[in-house]
Amino acid sequence: MPPFGSRVVNLRIPGPTPCPPDVLQAAAGQMLNHRGPEFGAILRRVTDGLNWVFGTTRDVLSITTSGTGGLEAAVVNTLSPGDRVLAVSIGSFGDRFGNIAAAYGADVQWYKTEWGEAADPAEIARRLDADPAITAVLVTHNETSTGVTNPLQAIAAEVRKRDRLILVDGVSSVSSIPCPVEEWGLDVVVSGSQKGWMVPPGLAFVYLSDRAWAAYERSRMPKFYFDAKRHRDALERNQNPWTPALSVYFALDKAFELMRAEGLDRIYARHREVAAYTRERVKAMGLKLVPVDERYASDTVTAVWWPEGVDGRALARRAREEFGVVLGGGQGKLEGKIFRVGHMGWVRQEDVRDALDVVERLLSEARAAASA
Repeated sequence: MPPFGSRVVNLRIPGPTPCPPDVLQAAAGQMLNHRGPEFGAILRRVTDGLNWVFGTTRDVLSITTSGTGGLEAAVVNTLSPGDRVLAVSIGSFGDRFGNIAAAYGADVQWYKTEWGEAADPAEIARRLDADPAITAVLVTHNETSTGVTNPLQAIAAEVRKRDRLILVDGVSSVSSIPCPVEEWGLDVVVSGSQKGWMVPPGLAFVYLSDRAWAAYERSRMPKFYFDAKRHRDALERNQNPWTPALSVYFALDKAFELMRAEGLDRIYARHREVAAYTRERVKAMGLKLVPVDERYASDTVTAVWWPEGVDGRALARRAREEFGVVLGGGQGKLEGKIFRVGHMGWVRQEDVRDALDVVERLLSEARAAASA
């Protein structure tokens, strides 16, 4: 893992994720003219890489913003105030997606599961059949707050059968978990640079289908910075409409070299293997996974319940301060009750092993102290 100050930190949060040294070196490059041909060539290569990973022949937009900004772009470019939408939430980030739509005046209908559960495609179909006024479905592919991956392909099939738009938060899935946007019939898919792409925060990636572009023409939500047409028109000239995060583009250009060398199939397999190792290891420690059904456990983040009687915050603090292992904590109603192990992007099994060795040691000490 890269150095932080004078220490080596094993960063095991679900984003921002560690970056390879070559990527960090690329990010340190000198600034250049963002309207000149040199950056235009970088933007074209990066866009080709995005199209490759998303699985599309249509150019994916890259916007200087966070993943949340990308979700806002998804909403304002396809919806209008008063549109009825179904927000499918299985955790904190599903709530956020729906709340963004509500903030812009959408009539949000909620389908919420218990945290730890995946959404049921049949229930989504039932709700769409019961309410023909629903125009779009908002869904999180991979919910990092609970470590659960929704059955997106099956959900998308039900949505498309009923001719509704499907807007997908793929912030922590695309590039690490298969999400072929055209093959699955997805309309808008958003990802963020700080997750599986192995680069720093600063860019959101937004795919829009032909159906989404048709919805753009009908959309009446206010938009300026996130206006997708401004970004598409600029991209046709190999530019951004606004000043871009040049350093993140430099990093992403290098990251795509590494990703192409490894290959998408191997990248996905590596994530599956590391995730399976993580789950088996925590279960062997006598710990319980947050996902209710392990079939839907995420390949990019593992969420684990702290044992009863253990001060999880104190253990996580010791892991960070004494061993340089930084774990993700719980969000919302799970704060202090769970820890999360991020394993996406530039990650090997050894990175997770070392982190879990520390967790196991600290838990053993805590249990021994409790029984003394």
